[in-house]
Amino acid sequence: MNGTDTPLLVIDTSFGSTVGLPGREPCIETDSRSHVERLQVNIAKVMDQAGLSADDLRTIVVGLGPAPFTGLRAGIVTAKALAFATGARLLGQDILEPQARYAYSRFKQQVQDHTRLLVLAVNDARRRQLYYRLYDDFGGVESQARPLTEMSIDYPAAICEKIVANVEEQKSLDHNPVILVVSGHGTGRYADQWGHLAKHLDTQVMLDEGSFLEDRTRGTDLMAACACRRAQHGLIDPVEPLYLRRPDVSVPNPLKHVAVQP
Repeated sequence: MNGTDTPLLVIDTSFGSTVGLPGREPCIETDSRSHVERLQVNIAKVMDQAGLSADDLRTIVVGLGPAPFTGLRAGIVTAKALAFATGARLLGQDILEPQARYAYSRFKQQVQDHTRLLVLAVNDARRRQLYYRLYDDFGGVESQARPLTEMSIDYPAAICEKIVANVEEQKSLDHNPVILVVSGHGTGRYADQWGHLAKHLDTQVMLDEGSFLEDRTRGTDLMAACACRRAQHGLIDPVEPLYLRRPDVSVPNPLKHVAVQP
């Protein structure tokens, strides 16, 4: 896998859970109510099917999100514990870059020459919000995708406002036509917002609902390749959850001092 040590295990709990070894059929749990309980069972299952033990692992790639915190934390803690126990190298990978690459590979054949294909990779953040990042310039398989925005979280209407400004800037730089693909979980839920986006930009907007990991072997291979490519370029991300949302907990007001009567 791009010069990295093997065997390599992929663990992601950004949406349900996915556990897999590159080139082999992964175990995928889409029910968010049970994926945490099934995670260790599924790790053992994919390792047994490959005829491997945990001590055979050399690299573990874990999804960092962005995603809601509870499920995401379960996958990261499991990956950290497994890496500690086995001595395997641990690599974190956000899910938006492989999502963008996946969408680009599927839609690039529909784009004419001299047309730029931008990908807005998203993931459902619940509370009517989306995690998102806009990508451009995917280059070859060994190059990094170029992000045009910071990774963030917002309401779809606010995301559209930011994307309009960014895409208009890109169009003014090279004057080539632009096509935008919105890809990831939550895309279909806000189709009306993307329709407004297309009108504001006077640009075709194509929708791609669902996670790249649902493409099973292709998805886990892509996740592993992105993480290994980043490691080869010296881009080692902290293995911490990308929650992005401000904590719900606030510091309580100080207690009132009550005078005590003698």
